[in-house]
Amino acid sequence: MKQSDTTSRLHYGFVIVACCCLMMGINVELTFSCAGIYYQPVSASLGVPVGEFGIYMSVMYVSSTLMLSVAGGMLERWSARLLFTLNSAIMGVTFVAMAFFNHVWEFYIAGGVLGVTLAFLLYLSFPTLVNRWFHSKVGIMIGICSAASGIGGMIFNPIAGWIITNHGWRWGYGSFGLIILLAVTPVLALLLRDRPQQMGLLPYGADSRAGGVADSKVSPDATPGVTYGKALRMPAFYITLLFAFMMMGTSTLNLFIPNYVTEHGFSLEQASLTAAFVMAGVTVGKVALGYINDRNCLAGVSATTLCGIGGLLAIIFCGGELAVIMGGAFLFGWAYAGVTVQSAMLTRTVFGPKDYARIYSNISIALAAGGALASGGWGLLADATSFSFIFSVGAVVLGVCALAGAATLMGNAKGLFKNKS
Repeated sequence: MKQSDTTSRLHYGFVIVACCCLMMGINVELTFSCAGIYYQPVSASLGVPVGEFGIYMSVMYVSSTLMLSVAGGMLERWSARLLFTLNSAIMGVTFVAMAFFNHVWEFYIAGGVLGVTLAFLLYLSFPTLVNRWFHSKVGIMIGICSAASGIGGMIFNPIAGWIITNHGWRWGYGSFGLIILLAVTPVLALLLRDRPQQMGLLPYGADSRAGGVADSKVSPDATPGVTYGKALRMPAFYITLLFAFMMMGTSTLNLFIPNYVTEHGFSLEQASLTAAFVMAGVTVGKVALGYINDRNCLAGVSATTLCGIGGLLAIIFCGGELAVIMGGAFLFGWAYAGVTVQSAMLTRTVFGPKDYARIYSNISIALAAGGALASGGWGLLADATSFSFIFSVGAVVLGVCALAGAATLMGNAKGLFKNKS
């Protein structure tokens, strides 16, 4: 392949980013960001408490945790194109099936299936593919991919509220399943590619030419960073695990913001609009955090945690004002954004790109475990106390996240956690 053939072309890494945006903006968004809209109508239809219905989300996180223990290895051995396309199709079929459920235990089974697909589509998709296809601008690309879920949330949360109000929750699940099957799965099958070397390219930014033609080989040993085995012996690894676990656990409070809004006497449409404000915060926060992290990871940790704390406090002390709740929801979206962007960039900053995929697959287990514990746990705690109480606990947890992230980065900067091999 000649340089003249590619220098005028857009690097294919940006097509990969577009595929990741589809997975995040539709598959992941419909599974997570819209889930809270369904809690009240579905639980009322099935005749079960909201907390009991919400356990299906915990099942989903547990199955993701279990699947992640092997998913990272599968991505190294098998085609990412095949794995992501297959899991997108399974997710779409599962959503269609949920439209016909009549018992809460059926949702628990569906949660298990969805969790398996999310191990690939959420936790490993864009972090792995962006790190394969990009040498520079990694933070902003991760932010853009993650932000797609926020854009999807702004689009689909109001749509979900309208469909549920006018046609019922079954039509909501069925419609979303068809969107996944018709709008995402075929695109992944056609456009997704595993690695730039398969197309005769280097990762974007690996050389000075716009096309990035792979006319030279880079030794794996020359890749900077910490090996997987060494990372497992470092204190920073376990502090990063704790950071990811707590960030994900706190982010699941998003599921209860719509219920908090309706509890204050507002309509389901207004609740769905508030959920859209969370997603607006997620969208802005993810892109901004990506930009910030390309310059200073500690600033990113501070931004995501402090905005989240401020947002939760605004929601708690809203005084019954919807505008204040929406403002707090937007700020909380920055904490939600930190789950994917900040966890990924903290891992890359501390451990480097050498064994990033294997290291981050372990960090992703902490993400899934945090969601598994918190998504159902918050609901049960809210049933026993109040939404204001669980939001207060969430603010405290975010404070601990700020300390954990800062401790990891400061220790790394002082050489306490660096690779000395």
